[in-house]
Amino acid sequence: MKREMSVNGTFYPARAVEIERYFEHFNAVLDEENITLPAVHAKAVVVPHAGYIYSGFSANAAYRVLAQSGLSNLLVIGPSHRVALEGVSLCEARSYETPLGDIAFAQELHEALTARFGLSRTIIHAEHSTEVQFPFIKHYMPHAKITEIIYGRTSPAYLSEIIDFALSLKDTGVIISTDLSHFYTQEEANKLDSICLHAIESLDISLLHRGCEACGILGVEAIISSAKKHSLSPHLLDYRTSADASGDTSRVVGYVSACFSQENA
Repeated sequence: MKREMSVNGTFYPARAVEIERYFEHFNAVLDEENITLPAVHAKAVVVPHAGYIYSGFSANAAYRVLAQSGLSNLLVIGPSHRVALEGVSLCEARSYETPLGDIAFAQELHEALTARFGLSRTIIHAEHSTEVQFPFIKHYMPHAKITEIIYGRTSPAYLSEIIDFALSLKDTGVIISTDLSHFYTQEEANKLDSICLHAIESLDISLLHRGCEACGILGVEAIISSAKKHSLSPHLLDYRTSADASGDTSRVVGYVSACFSQENA
């Protein structure tokens, strides 16, 4: 039962060499622009999920930071885009395919989540919000194992319970996938997205409900709640819109990456 690729060749390249070129380019820009990423022990990240040409730079910054943490198990959480889903679905695949090689299945984490939360189970997911994360994970954390869940209509409090449990486990981290506002002008998007950025940076859930239009807002609210409970510190890593790649400022999509760290680790 392998979680086969479904958006390779569209959201990200189908060939390993092309993916590696993206990562090399993103890191070259970080170096050339002297962008310093925090040297922290991250337990969770927020990452975007658009095509690599648009949001890959933002996501890459988060995975560079996450790779420093030496985590061995990762819970990848994203909103469902293709299926009208009630609740939270746990993927039953026993490996995850990427052009860079398969990612191993975090069996103990999977079994613990099943036993504790009784999540609905899907044999194979085909959700891009989670899948676009897999090549990053394979590149930056080649020995990490993963478990994937996607959510539809559910409560952020319930998602936060799942995240709390994962964060309480040794060597386990959480990846929250979301994009920000969609199809506003650049100026309008900046205003709306700033609400989400401030909410993350201040760990203030109330701000999210004052105009944030993240497609994964439930996951963002859940990780903010969990970060507060686990005394994790937020760090904004990158914000941009699709206009940075396309030049079109008339209808943009916003992207953010952030991490949540244990300062005393």
